[in-house]
Amino acid sequence: MFHSDFELVLLYLAASLGGYLLGSVPCGLIFTNLAGMGDVRNIGSGSIGATNVLRTGNKSIAAATLLADVTKGAAAVFAFGMLGTTPGLIAGLGAVLGHNFPVWLRFNGGKGIATSFGVLLVASWPVGLLGGLTWIVMAAVFRISSLASLAAALAVPFYMYWLETDHHTALAVALAILALICHRENIRRLLKREEPKIGQKS
Repeated sequence: MFHSDFELVLLYLAASLGGYLLGSVPCGLIFTNLAGMGDVRNIGSGSIGATNVLRTGNKSIAAATLLADVTKGAAAVFAFGMLGTTPGLIAGLGAVLGHNFPVWLRFNGGKGIATSFGVLLVASWPVGLLGGLTWIVMAAVFRISSLASLAAALAVPFYMYWLETDHHTALAVALAILALICHRENIRRLLKREEPKIGQKS
């Protein structure tokens, strides 16, 4: 029994670390540098995510960043999910933590919404689609990415509670808390009505 529990702990640690390392790949920073656009952290919000990359005016690089960030989250859950549901969920959370707080960038990364979307698509595709639909509707109405992201992040735990297990719901709550933490400056600007619109350049 001891060995079985010990192996389980090792598995969860491996899922956490593997997910973190995968999520910590700074795709937005890599793509903008390769495109000769400089350090994306020097513009807009300073984030390495797709929304801030879009502020450079290069839609193709922003789209590539979005796809890569979604893929990071999806790949983490898929890879470790083959070893069990819980390792997959742990790896997904690790991937979002890696994207938000990458060790390579002194723990200053992105907001984690795209990576969270990838996690949700594999962990529970109906919830992922509902979360994505929530984002699209809010973005279409208000044209503010952070507001759409926060609305989706806060709605997802309710979707998950409705459709999935307690472990899935716990993941959704953790992702929502991370979204709130990483959007704290955006929340301040939203309250002051100073938050920029989608695609608005720095």
